[in-house]
Amino acid sequence: MENETLNRDCIIVRTSIIGILTNVLLAGFKAAVGLLSNSIAVILDAVNNLSDALSSVITIVGTKLAGRLPDKKHPLGYGRIEYLSALIVSAIVLYAGITSFIESVKKIIHPEKAEYTVVSLVIIAVAVVVKLILGSFVKAQGKAANSGALVASGSDAMFDAILSASVLASAVIFMLTGISLEAYVGVAISVVIIKAGIEMMTETLDDILGQRADAETTIAIKRILNAEPEVRGAYDLVLNNYGPDKNIGSVHLELPDTMTVEQVDELTRRVQAKVLNETGVILTGVGVYSYNSKNDEAAKIRNTIQKLVLSHDWALQFHGFYVDIKKKSLRFDVVMSFEIDPKDGLDTLYKEVREAYPDYDIYIAPDVDVSD
Repeated sequence: MENETLNRDCIIVRTSIIGILTNVLLAGFKAAVGLLSNSIAVILDAVNNLSDALSSVITIVGTKLAGRLPDKKHPLGYGRIEYLSALIVSAIVLYAGITSFIESVKKIIHPEKAEYTVVSLVIIAVAVVVKLILGSFVKAQGKAANSGALVASGSDAMFDAILSASVLASAVIFMLTGISLEAYVGVAISVVIIKAGIEMMTETLDDILGQRADAETTIAIKRILNAEPEVRGAYDLVLNNYGPDKNIGSVHLELPDTMTVEQVDELTRRVQAKVLNETGVILTGVGVYSYNSKNDEAAKIRNTIQKLVLSHDWALQFHGFYVDIKKKSLRFDVVMSFEIDPKDGLDTLYKEVREAYPDYDIYIAPDVDVSD
């Protein structure tokens, strides 16, 4: 795991450095072309390249800070800093889009004549190609390293290529027809960049707030757990994310009531090791539900209550059932959908189960639909 983390950090830093050098060079060339041709679109394009370089710097800083070892104050590490760096990058993209929009509108209201040369157009054309290659490379590396900041930077570079291509097209049209469209093109592209910035920011905020665990991962974990012969079911799987590829989870296993504490301890340690090796998820907590394994009457009661509970569309799952016939008590958990207030759901279930088994003490635990 440590080697994978080091390799991931190397990919992010190396890719970001390539982005910084490329964008600084492009910014220099475009600034020169923009000043010589009196083109606001080209000058804004150069400024946009500098903002991209700044984004890459922020990505490097974020990666380095996120890679700090855990300490007493932050025992689960600093991985979530990467989400903050991705949020800053998306804010830069959004700012660049808004700034471009304002400046483009100003040029529509107060137009200035641009003077392009063949050399300037060639430089812009080369910049388009370079940005397309850079954007594709950075985005691919970001996905490979699971870095939201790199993916955002790559997407931004792709939009920059479109912006530069639009500037080039408007320049050619101006040279051929004398009609200046660059300010209008700038407005259109600015809107696209603003939309992209908002989408990037929304995705990053979802990571910061916490979102539903990846279905592929949760299904794989449950498959590993259910493969154990003693396990009748794996439930209440919760994954907490502390940065890219840093997931800590907890789960409940339904086990027969004949197992000893020693046997349960051996089982939980075994499945924790398997889950870590196969998925990279650390199961810090493995709780236990016991199920009746020696009583036919208990099985009948379970089947009756299960049918009763699952007759409701909002009751997604029934588990953790155990009944003590001698003591006249029963308990179970119900996963409810987000379409019903848990209190209303519990009131309904308590009423129906008490009507079916009035002599029993009943405990129903409401669970949240947090994973697939």
